[in-house]
Amino acid sequence: MSSLLSPAPCRRARDIGLPLPGTPGRLNAITDIPGVSVGFTTLINDDAGIRTGVTAILPRQRDALLHPVWAGTFAMNGNGELTGCHWIKEAGWFTGPITITNTFSLGIAHHATLRWLVRHFPEKVGNTHWPLPVVGETFDGWLNDIAGLHLREEHVLRAIDTAASGPVAEGNVGGGTGMIAYEFKAGTGTASRVVTTRAGTYRLGVLVQANHGLRPWLNVCGVPVGEMLPENSFWSAERGSIIVAIATDAPLLPTQLQRLARRASLGIGRGGTPSGNNSGDIFIAFSTANDPGEVPEPALLRFDAIANDDLDGLFIATVESVDEAILNALLAAETMTGKDGRVVHAIDPDRLASCVLMQRGPTAGAH
Repeated sequence: MSSLLSPAPCRRARDIGLPLPGTPGRLNAITDIPGVSVGFTTLINDDAGIRTGVTAILPRQRDALLHPVWAGTFAMNGNGELTGCHWIKEAGWFTGPITITNTFSLGIAHHATLRWLVRHFPEKVGNTHWPLPVVGETFDGWLNDIAGLHLREEHVLRAIDTAASGPVAEGNVGGGTGMIAYEFKAGTGTASRVVTTRAGTYRLGVLVQANHGLRPWLNVCGVPVGEMLPENSFWSAERGSIIVAIATDAPLLPTQLQRLARRASLGIGRGGTPSGNNSGDIFIAFSTANDPGEVPEPALLRFDAIANDDLDGLFIATVESVDEAILNALLAAETMTGKDGRVVHAIDPDRLASCVLMQRGPTAGAH
C-alpha cells in the first residue's frame, strides 16, 4: 500500500487553455483560505484490488479545532451520507476535521476522527466537549474491493496528521483514489476564487470528491464534450456521488452559508449532471471568520456578516469553483485498472481542449 501526501505535477483546466471565468486565488485551491489544510492517505494494492483512501480537511489550525466553525449544508440528492449535518442545521456550526472516504469506510473514518480528537485534546473531548464529526462518502466499488473494508484507523489518523497548507494533490488521491466522473477516471479536485465586496476582498475555495455523472451528460464550458468523446464508456445508469466542501474567509451567518452550499448544485449542473437518483450530491460550506473561541460557547456571541445584497459574488464564485474543481479532478486523474481487471480511462487533455476551443475559442466566457 502507498500513502501519497504531497501533490504530483499535473495539468489543470487552466493549463490546457479552457476558457474559464473568474479570478482564482494564488494556489487555485481550498488552501487559499488561511488556516485551511488538506491531507491524504492513498491505498493501492494490486494483488488485493485495493483502490481507496481518505481525505482530511482541517478548517482551522490543529490547536483550534475545538473552536466552532460556522457552516451550512445542502443535499441536492440524498443517496449518500455526510455525518454531522443535523447539528449543523440545528446550531450552525461544527468542530474538528472533515474527512471524506468511500461509502463502506464512513464508520471507521468517524471513529478515527474521534480518536484523533481524544488524543489531541485528552482532557476536553469526552468531558467538556462531545464532537459530532463531519464525514462524507462516495462509492468506489467499481474499481476498489470496497467490501474488504481496507481503510483502517491509522490511515485516517495519518491523513489528519499530515494535512498541510499549500498546493493540493488532485485526481487519484485520498478518498478520490477509486472514483469516477462521467465514466472517466476522476477523484479529488480543488479550485478557488477571489471575491470583492463592499465589505472587503475575500477568498472562497472548494474541494470535491467527484464520482458522478454519465458520459453523454458531460459539458465543459458549455460544449457537450461527452457526446464527442464516447469511447470507453461502460454504464447505462449513474451509480456515483459527489461531496463538495466550500471554505471561505468571508464573514457569513449560518443561513448564508446554507445558501452558499445550495449553489454547489449549480456548479455541478454546469458540468451536465441532473443529480441522478443514484447519486449522493451533498455539500457543506463553512466560514473561518467569526471565531467564537473554544467550546462551550461564550454567553454572548457577536457576528460580523456580509449583507445579503452582497452575496452574489460569493454565489458566482461557488458555482465557478465547483465546476472548475471537477474539471481539475478529471484532468489530474490517471487511467486506473482496478478489481476484476476493470479499466477506467483518464480523459485526454488535448482532445478535451480541442473539443472546447473548436466551439468556444480561447477567450474566457461570461458568467
